[in-house]
Amino acid sequence: MNPYWLEDEAPPRASTQVDDRADVAIVGAGVTGCSAALRLAEGGLRVRVHDARGVASGASGRNGGFALRGGAARYDVARETYGAERARAYWQWTEEALDRMAELAGDALRRPGSYRLAADEEEREGIRLEYEALREDGLDGDWLDDVPGGAAGKFLGAISHPSDGSLQPARFVRRLAARAADAGAEFREHDRVEDIEALDADRVLVATDGYGHGLVPEIADLVWPTRGQVIASAPLDRVLYDRPHYARQGFDYWQQLPDGRILLGGFRDVSIMDELTDVEETTPAIQASLESFLHELAGEEVEVTHRWAGIFGLTQDMLPLVGAVPGRDGRVWFAGGYSGHGNVLGFACGELVADALLGDTSSPQLELLDPVRFSD
Repeated sequence: MNPYWLEDEAPPRASTQVDDRADVAIVGAGVTGCSAALRLAEGGLRVRVHDARGVASGASGRNGGFALRGGAARYDVARETYGAERARAYWQWTEEALDRMAELAGDALRRPGSYRLAADEEEREGIRLEYEALREDGLDGDWLDDVPGGAAGKFLGAISHPSDGSLQPARFVRRLAARAADAGAEFREHDRVEDIEALDADRVLVATDGYGHGLVPEIADLVWPTRGQVIASAPLDRVLYDRPHYARQGFDYWQQLPDGRILLGGFRDVSIMDELTDVEETTPAIQASLESFLHELAGEEVEVTHRWAGIFGLTQDMLPLVGAVPGRDGRVWFAGGYSGHGNVLGFACGELVADALLGDTSSPQLELLDPVRFSD
């Protein structure tokens, strides 16, 4: 079955062509590639975007549709790992990115907030530490002992993140691509890149996240392709979940869409080693787990209308890689490795790497996310 998101009709896009050699060739027409293309084209550079399939056909059209601030690590863990000042700046940077997304997304983004749920006492203790760390640093978040709606009575507390959102990711990314094309970027869909050295461009940005493993050998061992599986139900006639929910350290995540469907992803830990793959297909074990949990969430048997899989990139420290690839003399750049949080981070990192290519290296995030951190 096709992803639910990709059934949305794509907006018209200008058939822009870049004459002669491009200033920047981008590999990957997902959220990062399209975000970067828009920024670079608006900055006056000649940009050409290549994708093996089409705009938003990879992870950007195959995820759970969450638009969350922050990173993949819990905030209290991030403070301990990266340092309090860096962690706070990183969270604020993603909040600002989410606000910019809202300006561009139109009806592709809603901001109902999100719930991070505690499935057991251990998780409750962990997310309570996260909540306290957020409050200490002046970041928004509310603690709930009793979770409302369809989750009531099933979880042991939650953090409510009031500014988080629900995204129609394919619609958003296709709109970014249309804006980038209007600004002068060329899009070459169904154009698989096998060798980045063969691209007719002064510089190359590889923005494939978990796809295209091995395209840049220098970072092949730093970003691990990982499969995520998702299902969507037939529409329900009542609202049970009014915002994105996620539990079990993010292994389970779901939301109810405006048309009443429940969209549910996760359960990667059912066969976690098998999911460290770039094979984009569903598997019986995880699909069965998703379907069983869907019936629990709905409180009844409900038809599954869509099943799909997508690939994202995991990193060792749960931070993206953004910057020039070591040993390539500044010609090859990379942005990816969002560890399952690519909707907001992918957009933000696309802008970040584009600014660097335009000569603005002032952002402190460039140092934090630089791939050179793994070179020691």
